[in-house]
Amino acid sequence: MELTERQKLVLGLIVQEYVETAQPISSNRLVEKYSLAFSSATVRNEMAALDEAGYIRQPHTSAGRVPTEEGYRMFVGEVMQRPALPMATQHTIRHQFYQTRQDSSQWMRLAASVLAHQSQAASIVTAPLAGRSRYKHVQLISTAGRQVLMVLVLGGGRVSQQMLALAEPVSQERLSATAKQLNTLYPGLDADEIMAAPNELDALGDDMVKLVTDELRRSDTVFTGEVFHDGWSNVLAEPEFANSEAARRALRVLEERPLLKDLLEQTVSHSEVGGVQVLIGGEGTWEELSDCSLVLARYGVPNVATGILGVLGPLRMSYGHAISTVNFVAGVLSNLVSESVDDEGLAPVE
Repeated sequence: MELTERQKLVLGLIVQEYVETAQPISSNRLVEKYSLAFSSATVRNEMAALDEAGYIRQPHTSAGRVPTEEGYRMFVGEVMQRPALPMATQHTIRHQFYQTRQDSSQWMRLAASVLAHQSQAASIVTAPLAGRSRYKHVQLISTAGRQVLMVLVLGGGRVSQQMLALAEPVSQERLSATAKQLNTLYPGLDADEIMAAPNELDALGDDMVKLVTDELRRSDTVFTGEVFHDGWSNVLAEPEFANSEAARRALRVLEERPLLKDLLEQTVSHSEVGGVQVLIGGEGTWEELSDCSLVLARYGVPNVATGILGVLGPLRMSYGHAISTVNFVAGVLSNLVSESVDDEGLAPVE
């Protein structure tokens, strides 16, 4: 059904009011609160048309109307405006990330916290994953006797640390010179490319190359996409989840890794960076989401390192604000990942 402008207005107001109150919305309420230029009888007629089309429903006789899943989809796709986050909010979020910009280990935790706080929903953030692990930078630090700390930075900002026991003590000067050689020869290469590249390294350099390529290959075969989430208490506070069964189903989405992995792989893992996707009521595929909506986006640098973030809340979600928040935080994280990829300096030791 193609809605008229007045029907779009009525649907939008019903969604807005229901999001705020969680109570069925009557025609009188809309006319009185929004000083509409048409009567309650006209609004009731438009409600009847929207009800017949499946966009709203009457939970019980003599009650007002509430949006259906299709109503929310129509609202998100055709009716809702997508305002940017207020400048003050943008400034606050940027400042929070600015304080952690040199510590990639904190980005995802902060993103989960910011998303949960700003959207008053539960947040989901996955660490950025590289298509293939690529060398960025290494530092070799003499600690005691034959002990050497190898700090390896991979593309996307991931840091690996390994304590090595050399056959004999090696000076810090020689370790630094070896690290400099590797950093000159191999930036941006994967394990196979490093092994195929010609070099004139000494025995210590050859040993370090073997350790580096072993670590790169290990990173290629291990699922390192740690998932961070926050704000579950926000979801449980919503009246929709006073029912323990509804809460249990929603919790499964966050806690069961195979389910979450399937959900993310089928929705946004292959989408373009920067796009926002909205899943309402499980879209007929995921029963666990029947009482929920998800707003998801992919962030990072295409073909280098990308992750996924989003928020989970009830169907009665403030979609405009959630989409704006997810989109903005995804942009901030994308910039951080891009800077990490481009920056030739060493990321701090975790």
